[in-house]
Amino acid sequence: MTLNTRGLRAALLAGALALAAQAPARAADEAEVKDFLLDNGMEVVVIPDHRAPIVTHMVWYKIGSADEPPGKSGIAHFFEHLMFKATSNHAAGEFDRAVADIGGSNNAFTSYDYTAFHETVPPSALEQMMGFEADRMRNLVLTDDVIKTERDVILEERRSRIDGDPQAVLDEEVDATLWQNQPYRIPVIGWMQEMEQLNREDAKAFYDTFYRPNNAVVIVAGDVDPDAVKAMAERTYGKVARGPYLRPRIRPVEPEQNTRRTVTLTDARVSVPSFSTQWVVPSYHTAKPGEAEALDLLAEILGGGNRSRLYQQLVVKQGIASEAGAFFQGTMLDATNFTVYGSPRGDARLGDVEAAVDAEIARIAKDGVTDDELERAKTRYVRSMIFARDKQDDMANMYGSTLATGGNVKDVEEWPDRIRKVTAAEVEAAAARYLVLDRSTTGYLLPQQQAGN
Repeated sequence: MTLNTRGLRAALLAGALALAAQAPARAADEAEVKDFLLDNGMEVVVIPDHRAPIVTHMVWYKIGSADEPPGKSGIAHFFEHLMFKATSNHAAGEFDRAVADIGGSNNAFTSYDYTAFHETVPPSALEQMMGFEADRMRNLVLTDDVIKTERDVILEERRSRIDGDPQAVLDEEVDATLWQNQPYRIPVIGWMQEMEQLNREDAKAFYDTFYRPNNAVVIVAGDVDPDAVKAMAERTYGKVARGPYLRPRIRPVEPEQNTRRTVTLTDARVSVPSFSTQWVVPSYHTAKPGEAEALDLLAEILGGGNRSRLYQQLVVKQGIASEAGAFFQGTMLDATNFTVYGSPRGDARLGDVEAAVDAEIARIAKDGVTDDELERAKTRYVRSMIFARDKQDDMANMYGSTLATGGNVKDVEEWPDRIRKVTAAEVEAAAARYLVLDRSTTGYLLPQQQAGN
């Protein structure tokens, strides 16, 4: 079980683009993606891929840490853990053992906007997996002992993964500073003092409200027939009663930001200083047509890999940085963030790296990007979709994260065409409008001896 606090689109594209730079495109299964609704409101998406006898099955609940009630931070991630406990039909651990017995794998993750559970198994086991997931959707046995034991687990997870990691501590503080009103300012894992108070009543209320078929999307990618998957879904998920009416996911709106803020953490465990600067920008769900695509391409051109401006200028030509890059977390329900980052190399100073990054941003905002580098970035992005089809879990994640944050199947399928339509003027406009230092938040992670510098 894992936390997922970064957009899946960014992670997917990073891997796909790296691969695309090294190898020719492989032919991918071109079978049509099918999408249908069960009578209880559950959406099911089937992505056929018959090249190997394997299937990835995912259940995405449209509930994440940003949807938690005030004072109950961490309940979404806590409940991800509780979903692996006993139900009225299966003992604790029975689901995991069934997956292991057939040589499969399973896990789950929680993010700001969704919680997802997934299994990779032979096609013959798909209906069994659906049965297990449908069962734990409504039949968990939540006792005080179960709650206390698993609460202790997540408290220890926070101590080890967040409190024991200077970078994670800084990331939390930066998020709490960047977001002035949005619930994205609260960590996915939760604040310790609130996690300690989570109880059975909190878990039961959360479960009864959000773990319902009408609040879930099922993604099935692999060696399957869509009609057969639909029949299986009806026999398993279709038997789960529809839940109560769910209000639209309307959250506090981020106010206009008019200041530049900095967060600094010094720690003896840090050996190499680093910085990151972030801006609040629109996501694919909130942006005007073409705007999120322009931000995606801006991130790729500015700092998306070893062909990017930041890497070529700071790492290759000037030799002052050990790393420098940028990314855009496009798949979010509400506004999102655009980030640039860097670390010095050798005798270079962190301030020199930061200044060089700022200069590259200013150059794009003033002079724009060339048609050639824009076309190369588009080519890499479009090819990334081809490579994504070579991995079932990548495709399942792409569709799942899009559908769980307000998009649909058509949005995924038309994304390459929308990328192709972005102009150099739109990329320049995105940089000039959003990457304004006077409206940014910068985090500095420094070795102890650099305190005060």
